[in-house]
Amino acid sequence: MLILVTRITRDAILLLAIYALWIAGHHTTASAFAVPTAIAAGVMITVAAFLVHEWGHLFGAWLSGSAVQILRNPLSVFLFNFDENRNSRKQFVAMSCGGFVASVIVVLLLFMTLSFHALADQVAWGLTAIGIVATFVLEIPPAWRAFKAM
Repeated sequence: MLILVTRITRDAILLLAIYALWIAGHHTTASAFAVPTAIAAGVMITVAAFLVHEWGHLFGAWLSGSAVQILRNPLSVFLFNFDENRNSRKQFVAMSCGGFVASVIVVLLLFMTLSFHALADQVAWGLTAIGIVATFVLEIPPAWRAFKAM
């Protein structure tokens, strides 16, 4: 339980820091730090989207009653191990769908929040697009195969 609280705390602090950096990226327009701050903010927005995606996978796993192990290393970007031997295909699909649903929600929030004019937002959009392609290439095919095999 302490591991989970550590992860929640870590990610909450990180999300607040990313939000502060994003605000700074929008208001640091006339200094030497404007471009590096904006780029860092865009990158970190994408990191936040990834974290939400991973938490979505975990919630999907929990909702399906899956056996998961929260990773002990607080520096790991992944939250948990999904035990394919102890879980069913249905649970795998539920775990996968949790991440997909979280990603859709994040993209919708980004559409409502980000502009296409600020550099930080442009960087975030570009990296988010790469993340969406990566999800389609790496995650959807195994989830689709598991779904078809159910």
